[in-house]
Amino acid sequence: MKVMKKKYLMICSALLAFPAMAQDTYENARLLGNDLNGTARYVGMGGAMEALGADLSTIRTNPAGIGLFRKSGVNFSLGVVSQANANAKLDHSATKLSFDQIGFYRTMRTGQTSYVNFAFNFSKGTNFNYFLAAADQLNNASLGKQAYLKGMRGSLSNGGYSIGTGSGSNVDTYYGYIDNSSNNIARNYGQLDYLYWNTRLVDKNNPSLFGYDAANGYDFNRSQRGYIGNYDFNISGNVNDRVYLGLTLGLRTVNYKGYSEYVENLVNASNTAIGTATITDERKVKGTGFDLSAGVIFRPVEESPFRIGLSINSPSWYDLKTENYTTIQNDGQNQGKWEHGKSSEVYNYKLFTPWTFGASLGHTVGNFLALGASVSYADYSTVDNRYIDGEYVDYYGYTTETSASDKVMNNHAKRTLNGVATVKVGMECKVLPQIALRAGYNYVTPAYKKDAFKDGALNSEGSYYSSAADYTNWKGTNRMTLGVGYIGKNFSADLAYQYSATDGEFYPFTNGLAAHDASTNTTLVNEAKAVQVSNQRHQVLFTLGYRF
Repeated sequence: MKVMKKKYLMICSALLAFPAMAQDTYENARLLGNDLNGTARYVGMGGAMEALGADLSTIRTNPAGIGLFRKSGVNFSLGVVSQANANAKLDHSATKLSFDQIGFYRTMRTGQTSYVNFAFNFSKGTNFNYFLAAADQLNNASLGKQAYLKGMRGSLSNGGYSIGTGSGSNVDTYYGYIDNSSNNIARNYGQLDYLYWNTRLVDKNNPSLFGYDAANGYDFNRSQRGYIGNYDFNISGNVNDRVYLGLTLGLRTVNYKGYSEYVENLVNASNTAIGTATITDERKVKGTGFDLSAGVIFRPVEESPFRIGLSINSPSWYDLKTENYTTIQNDGQNQGKWEHGKSSEVYNYKLFTPWTFGASLGHTVGNFLALGASVSYADYSTVDNRYIDGEYVDYYGYTTETSASDKVMNNHAKRTLNGVATVKVGMECKVLPQIALRAGYNYVTPAYKKDAFKDGALNSEGSYYSSAADYTNWKGTNRMTLGVGYIGKNFSADLAYQYSATDGEFYPFTNGLAAHDASTNTTLVNEAKAVQVSNQRHQVLFTLGYRF
């Protein structure tokens, strides 16, 4: 066994210092959309209550639904969420308790049939808990080869960078510059590029020689947890019990933490094993945001309970901070200049999500059957990735940051993301005066285009601060729900079950990145096949309610 050198490479934030920047498309896509979550009644009906209303979970999807309450009350929801296909390799628990919702509504009569209502509701909009595992063979490909090919391209204008050393105390450190005549580091020279060029790609005996090692396979595992918290404040009411109006101010909190391990089994030109290269990456994202939602529900025929609902949700305007701690472990046979490396960065950025538009239908038959259907649409390709470009002090002495759109990454989002529609249908049937059975289904169309890929060669701050090369093109999501409820004079108790499933195609790095090798007049290509992955989740949700 080889004796390890007592050398350690550390990427210093000061060397890579830039103003606070934006994240890349795949990282930010986690913050788009919402899970089906809220009260057990809402979940049991598949969320198809935007026109039926009278449930706290419609406070954002159609704020006018709060206007249908005729009594004041409170709700409290707890649940259990379990990933059906989880792998505990990274100490990730497949089953977790979840505090999902709490809220109240206050009604005030303003006329014979008119009300003004106020409400507050907390809910988990997105639950990040998930474990992803993927492994596959590689053929003359590796993550190190990706960094090497970007260096071969020679300049930012060619989708790569020019490799050169620093100056002074950094004379032995390699950086990727815009071109061979520039002292400016290219924006597509990410943290993984830095680690590879200063650990594996430089010959330890002759620093003027560069090269990469291919791999014959890899093993990838990621464990992530956290949630987006929704804090919604609503005012709503109705006109003659026929037209219902609502407005909601929403405050959002983001709490995300992910940890991944990526191991490549390296081989030499004779396909003989020469060790492994391991990348570990810990990423945290925290921040706050706010948005506005407005809605209307109306009964077109006065004598009929049939209802039509319309809603609009503004973008969520997020202020976010992300930080990472990334390491490389070079466990090969005398490969590369260093055997360890680490990188850490902390920065702030902004993200503006797309507008969302909704339409819904609702109908009741007597007091024993309720039917609902709704559709919402958001064009994910219009997400606005933004970087902070300055700040100013206002009249009162408060400092405010200014930002600008990351045009390169936004163009990448247009090429990567789709417009996404969510279709919901649901029903509730009272089999006894106090017992109701519920069922629902909804489908979320794919967020990613079929040919989408994570482009680490982009001239963008999102590429510059990236510390992960993998990406998954998730397909559509199917959700099926069942529920049962007890409705007493003042108390209510509801139980719901939800099964959701999403399939995807995982890639360990940008598939098909290529560069021309002038010395051999050949084109080198780095390719990896898609690995089929899925996210299958079970949820059991229980809600207690009290009306007064």
